[in-house]
Amino acid sequence: MKKLGSILIVDDNRSVLSALQLLLRPVFTRVVTLPSPVTLPSALRQEAWQVLLLDMNFGAGVNNGGEGLYWLHEAKRLCPALPVVLFTAYADIDLAVRGIKEGAADFVVKPWDNQRLIDTLTAAARPAGKAPAKRQEPMMYWGESPAMQDLRRLVEKVAPTDANILITGENGTGKEMLARELHALSGRRDTEMVTVDMGALTPSLFESELFGHVRGAFTDAHTDRPGKFEAAHHGTLFMDEIGNLPYPLQAKLLTALQRRSVTRVGSNTPIPVDIRLICATNRDLTRMVTLGEFREDLLYRINTIHLEIPPLRERPEDIVPLARLFAARFGRQYGRPDIRLTAPAEQKLRQYPWKGNIRELEHAIEKAVIISDGAGLTPQDFRLQPSPLPAEDSPAATTLEEMEIQMIRRTMDACAGNLSAVAAQLGISRQTLYNKMKKYGL
Repeated sequence: MKKLGSILIVDDNRSVLSALQLLLRPVFTRVVTLPSPVTLPSALRQEAWQVLLLDMNFGAGVNNGGEGLYWLHEAKRLCPALPVVLFTAYADIDLAVRGIKEGAADFVVKPWDNQRLIDTLTAAARPAGKAPAKRQEPMMYWGESPAMQDLRRLVEKVAPTDANILITGENGTGKEMLARELHALSGRRDTEMVTVDMGALTPSLFESELFGHVRGAFTDAHTDRPGKFEAAHHGTLFMDEIGNLPYPLQAKLLTALQRRSVTRVGSNTPIPVDIRLICATNRDLTRMVTLGEFREDLLYRINTIHLEIPPLRERPEDIVPLARLFAARFGRQYGRPDIRLTAPAEQKLRQYPWKGNIRELEHAIEKAVIISDGAGLTPQDFRLQPSPLPAEDSPAATTLEEMEIQMIRRTMDACAGNLSAVAAQLGISRQTLYNKMKKYGL
């Protein structure tokens, strides 16, 4: 492998500097170390560095423990194009995240994994003349609301890194779509994003699905089979509904994430895996930790960056633009490219609470396109459900269909919108639940 250019390393621990010298000499043509950041400005002026590895904390001085941020600003001021990778202890991850927001390319946590450190530095120090990978077209519509624009700016900062990301938000807000946008903006965009529904994994299949198995490990294991971790090697692993993972299985997931390796069921050989982890949930994991339902150490591991998607009702300025996009899409899909929203219809959509968020809006537009007669969608084309009454005030159901609607609504309220739990309590599959929700506009 052809060596990269020169790397400058700043760290006040001489043992760390010695170890990095040995590790990085086969990778870079020149490895220069500084035990103090005081001489960093002069070093930056003396040579054209390809990457700077900068410790976040030094013995004493500027910024009360955040000296790394000060020296990051100095490095970017003197060499704006120089990629800076931050070196930080696990306890200072929040500081490193702030550093990324303020211009750092990435960060590495101590104690470091050798290969991960090398991969991070080589990704930051792209060889001169090599064009960056072509950016995929965005998959999300961000809208005009300040909250979504703030989220977009943060996503563009963190997507190119390998930081683990936790996406939270109500059902229907677009958490999986955001995960795909993060993958499309990452350095792993040319590989696959592997998705696993953690709420649908049974304890008996958990290890086989995630870690894989070897032939003969159990009945019907006729061949070796890789798990989701191996399938996502060098790519992104998206764990949806992470909050539904049973507590006893959380330790097994944590072990795999800490060791960065998996062992197939029936084997004793660990298999190294290189993944970027993105998790999503509609549940309050911090509260679950307090209740003893979710491991605190696992939460820290998956929550390097937290992205919260606001519900649609809190960004009403995005309702009509989204509705227009959906109308255009379904118009093309159903052979009605001239379809459009009338002003009265848009007003009706603005006033509706959209408890099902973007998913509910999407379904409402699709139904309206199908049942409408003219090119203009009118308020009468939108058969929106009124806000459900509290259980004790609900009118008595007079048909089986009304009973089913009320039962689904009450179960969704009782399960706080957790669709896996709703399906389990109702004794139906998730797909059947989705079909019924779509049918009834829930």
